[in-house]
Amino acid sequence: MTATLGTTSTTKTPDLGPAVELVSKEEGHRQPLAPEFVSAEDFSPLEVAYDFGRVRREDIEAGPKNIWRYKKLLPVPSNVEEIPNTEPGATRLVRADRLAKELGLKRVWVKDDTGNPTHSFKDRVVAVALAAAREFGFEVLACPSTGNLANATAAAAARAGWRSVVLIPKTLERAKILTTAVYDGDLVAVDGNYDDVNRLATELAGEHPKWAFVNVNVRPYYSEGSKTLAFEVAEQLGWRIPPQIVVPIASGSQLTKVDKGFRELGQLGLVDASPYKVFGAQATGCSPVSAAFRAGHDVVQPVKPDTIARSLAIGNPADGPYVLDIVNRTGGAIEDVTDEEVVEGIRLLARTEGIFTETAGGVTVATAKKLVETGKLDPDAETVLLITGDGLKTLDAIENHVGPKAIVPPSAAAVNEALGY
Repeated sequence: MTATLGTTSTTKTPDLGPAVELVSKEEGHRQPLAPEFVSAEDFSPLEVAYDFGRVRREDIEAGPKNIWRYKKLLPVPSNVEEIPNTEPGATRLVRADRLAKELGLKRVWVKDDTGNPTHSFKDRVVAVALAAAREFGFEVLACPSTGNLANATAAAAARAGWRSVVLIPKTLERAKILTTAVYDGDLVAVDGNYDDVNRLATELAGEHPKWAFVNVNVRPYYSEGSKTLAFEVAEQLGWRIPPQIVVPIASGSQLTKVDKGFRELGQLGLVDASPYKVFGAQATGCSPVSAAFRAGHDVVQPVKPDTIARSLAIGNPADGPYVLDIVNRTGGAIEDVTDEEVVEGIRLLARTEGIFTETAGGVTVATAKKLVETGKLDPDAETVLLITGDGLKTLDAIENHVGPKAIVPPSAAAVNEALGY
């Protein structure tokens, strides 16, 4: 087995800012920075290690209003903001008092990442992946995707003037297909689920040395982009870590990197290293990590996805075991919710806070409700919910649940009668 897929040769040392090497997650084996994602020593995932030096709050606050204000904490070139990119990040943190009351929580904040360029958090990770891919000499930006990543990859490649190759399950929501195809890259629908598509991407990465598959051969760098969610939440809260945070789980990478981001902020003295709990959210139709947590296991048994939350429908989540480690270490929990609860979660957030989320956000809101009801979320502790994608991408999930209150002729009397006035 090789740990290198689709690597490219480069004559220059990559400028990846504070990143100094790659480290295996299992045994801590170290190796030089490269487009590799699995350790040849212990076959575990690789992640980026840093020498941050001195990082000050005032330097971050003086930076651009996007994720590059945190470039000293990311594996990106020192001039990353000067190169054409989609400039994601700086999305709003909404104080959600009406939602909090409905959930039975004292204080809730919603991190609303629908405001990113392609309306999901995936713009963050793709921007970091593209910056690293450029340094390694790649020429094509590619990915396997359940939808949001397809949008982000195609858009980022178009902005950078690169070719894109995007692989999706053919059953993907129509809106996500259209909002990828519009960028005019190479979009390929595969007759299979996401796990089939991911295996195909790994095979193609080995055959095409100039293709940077953002979540395969440059995955260690790509995944670091999710740390910016943690950085922004902490900064927007006045440089502090929330006591509780609820994160949706697909591959599990986002949850692990949010935790890593909080820990790095504490280690650098940018926040007080106060305790916090991380909670995971899954849809019942694809809940292998939740099932493992409930059973007290430290391994995750793959499943065949069957849920409307297609952006979370990864039956064999690569970071599942590490999610379990983090949730157990922080004293959190993992729950799953039915498709019916997902729809109600979408509607609850929309009617209380005016935020329309896709199905993944419905999973997060509904899971938070369940965690409160089961006594796992502290109702008195400040809680952040990550809302990672826009509801316009998954209209099919609610089309049979919402609509006009009435259909009337054009008269005031008819309107009044229909509304009971």
